[in-house]
Amino acid sequence: MATYVFKLPDIGEGIAEAEIVTWYVEVGDAVTEDQPLVEVMTDKATVEISAPVSGIILSRRGTVGMKAKVGDELVTFATAAAEAVPADPQPTRKATVENAMPTPDRPPGRRGLAAPAVRARAAALGINLDLVAGSGPEGRVLHQDLDGLAQKPQDPAAAAWITPPGGTAIPVIGLRRKIAERMQDANRRIPHFTYIDEVDVTRLEALRRTLNDAPQGPRLTPLAFMIRALVKAIALHPGVNTLFDDTAGVLYRYAAVHVGIATQTPRGLLVPVIRHAERLDLSQLAAEITRLSTAARAGKSLIEDLSGSTITVTSLGVLGGLAATPIINAPEVAIIGVNRIALRPVVVDGAIVIRKMMNLSSSFDHRIIDGFAAAAFIQTLKQLLETSDPADA
Repeated sequence: MATYVFKLPDIGEGIAEAEIVTWYVEVGDAVTEDQPLVEVMTDKATVEISAPVSGIILSRRGTVGMKAKVGDELVTFATAAAEAVPADPQPTRKATVENAMPTPDRPPGRRGLAAPAVRARAAALGINLDLVAGSGPEGRVLHQDLDGLAQKPQDPAAAAWITPPGGTAIPVIGLRRKIAERMQDANRRIPHFTYIDEVDVTRLEALRRTLNDAPQGPRLTPLAFMIRALVKAIALHPGVNTLFDDTAGVLYRYAAVHVGIATQTPRGLLVPVIRHAERLDLSQLAAEITRLSTAARAGKSLIEDLSGSTITVTSLGVLGGLAATPIINAPEVAIIGVNRIALRPVVVDGAIVIRKMMNLSSSFDHRIIDGFAAAAFIQTLKQLLETSDPADA
């Protein structure tokens, strides 16, 4: 018998660390090769990691909410034999085989012997003493037997919480913590300039209703029209479709328009990306919006679906309110906020009429986009939305 130490593999995309989201195995479980072990979350997506070998779980490192770096030990297996461990052709994913901790040779049902202090330490480390071969008299497990399996100190972010009397401790972990970190960083580093204007979408809504009455094609939402207009506005104002590397002091301008669509999911806010939106018509945009948002809400997004946006659109739909101050999705320089559509009295040709109105609440990186440039871009977008034409479909 031998032990096999499995380390967090290189997940790709330049990821250096990942947060533990869900453990699928417990200490003492017998697992088979390719059985799911743990789910981790990176900056890009949630990834399920499977067992590289068959064996018994001797120990696992890290609690839910902790972050592990590539190369950190995750799980120690008791395997049938050292030679049964498959070689990994990728050095960054390579696990190591150790023979210093053989599995115990005890009669079935007999518990491992250990002093109370050793047993308490093993419980704290998540180690099943029944699976550890002790080096003491009659196989007694000693502290030094646990040293090779000892867990690292717990991440401070997953430490015990202190709350006032009557409060409920809710650790901020997983996607919620990732969102918090990104929003805090963007709000601290980027001088936001928010510009709000109202748009008369009466004509657009009539066109949308007419197109949706047709028997074929996907159902069109206001977001599809918004992205279609956004692409046309960017063609006239390319400066908003850029990424700013403020560390290197370099601005990257793109001809392709990769639109991030902020999507609320049961796990928190995700931003799937419509790639090359400039190549898609209304029906194609609607289909892609449905595909990406459905996958995000079901937790089935691919890594490539959640990266590479050049500008973001955020909308709360019917909960959109009158106005908002959206935070930029760095390193982008602009985010377009769509508020709800509502009937309002407005003045048209000197008369008060009821129109379907919608506010746009958009934020810009003031280091890159001046106030005049931001206003000019939104005015172009407003004009395109107010003069929607069936030819746009």
